[in-house]
Amino acid sequence: MVGCGLIGRKRLRALGKTHQLMVAADPILQRAEELAANTPGAMATANWEDAVGRPDVDAVLVATTNQWLAPVSLAAIQAGKHVLVEKPAARNSAELQPLMAAAATKKVCVQVGFNHRYHSAFQRAREIVDSGALGPLLFIRGRYGHGGRLGYEREWRAIREISGGGELLDQGVHLIDLAGWFLGSFDRTEGFAHTYFWDMPVEDNGFLLLRTAEDQVALLHASCTEWKNLFSFEIYGRDGKLHIEGLGGSYGVERLYFYKMLPEMGPPETTIWEFPGEDSSWIREFAAFRGFIERGETPRPGLIEAVAALEIVEEVYRKSGK
Repeated sequence: MVGCGLIGRKRLRALGKTHQLMVAADPILQRAEELAANTPGAMATANWEDAVGRPDVDAVLVATTNQWLAPVSLAAIQAGKHVLVEKPAARNSAELQPLMAAAATKKVCVQVGFNHRYHSAFQRAREIVDSGALGPLLFIRGRYGHGGRLGYEREWRAIREISGGGELLDQGVHLIDLAGWFLGSFDRTEGFAHTYFWDMPVEDNGFLLLRTAEDQVALLHASCTEWKNLFSFEIYGRDGKLHIEGLGGSYGVERLYFYKMLPEMGPPETTIWEFPGEDSSWIREFAAFRGFIERGETPRPGLIEAVAALEIVEEVYRKSGK
């Protein structure tokens, strides 16, 4: 485990009892020691280079700040380790090109932590879409935002050299990945990134209009001026609509609404699923990672999806002068 902050702790809990944490690495040694102390046999270090090359390590989980995601992952790949790297996997798409080449050479699995695909509501939504119950998909509308906190403009996400960008690169890539998961690749990108409230050089709001070759559209908005945490993702088909809202915790109970069009139209037939309790997406995501390794498959979402998301973000930054 490289990076022992909030995400690192979540990923450790997702390992379960069938996997052994061998080493926890963090430049703040105390955080690594706290993580290792809860796992018999694990050691702590402030030097991630020592961690990724150890012969008793099979896979490296990378949960650092953005400027270290690509370098740590590349070193792990070159050492022949499988990698699960937190999104967005790099500050820009160019940083991922060496990883793609190295992963192909070393024949290791590299998965990118777009864990929202593994939320219960999205897993059920995927099943419904794949069943054909929505008919041909038309468009997607997604919103994702939080309200920040005092001092937000002085945190690492507000420093371009560390983060690579603002809200569009932070929460926005989740929306981009989810939209691409359902609609496929986008070949036209329009958007605008702007800083409305926080006194920082990176954007606090990003707006996207993405189109596929078949003119399916994803209308997406990522914001850190939402004031009340919000997640909303709507999938529109010719024969019905799905709406996912909430992610648990401060985002509210995770729910999936299925509005099925009736032959006579009018009010749709409505089915609602609720998924209260702890977020299990991290556990499902790690299980999928292990499955890709065991089958020798290229993980999805992986580096290809990360590059596609970052290229969209970069296009909007160019058009917005960011």
